Amino acid sequence: MTMNNVIHAPDWVPASGHQLRVTGVYSDAVRIEGVRGEVVAERLIEATDGDAGPVVCEVSGFRWMYFLLAPGEVRRHSWPLGVQQFGGRGARTVTYIGIPALDGNTWPLRWYSEPTATAPYVDPEHLRQATTLTEREARRGTA
Repeated sequence: MTMNNVIHAPDWVPASGHQLRVTGVYSDAVRIEGVRGEVVAERLIEATDGDAGPVVCEVSGFRWMYFLLAPGEVRRHSWPLGVQQFGGRGARTVTYIGIPALDGNTWPLRWYSEPTATAPYVDPEHLRQATTLTEREARRGTA
């Protein structure tokens, strides 16, 4: 996060610890596993000058990265293989995403990029560009 961005605490962010939130209500989510997710997050942060919007990281296990989009946004876009999408009207399943507090003990989750007043959600076009770029590099063996 850059020094110009003030942390924005939406009402769906818990005051302490972490809580599960239903996708499609407070946010939609795009999930990418491990190192690939970290590369996408870094590219997204770089493309947005440090104001990428909310990205949640699991610090153990598969190390999933969850990119939180505005409700209804995930199904409006096509995503490359390996990018999982949660939320949107018409989804057949209910999915819960763990949301950490902005500070304190939130293990096993942490913010990779916090929501801000100017980026309360991840911009889907910037995220699509970051995932597409990473996909191309992976096919060439340069990621």
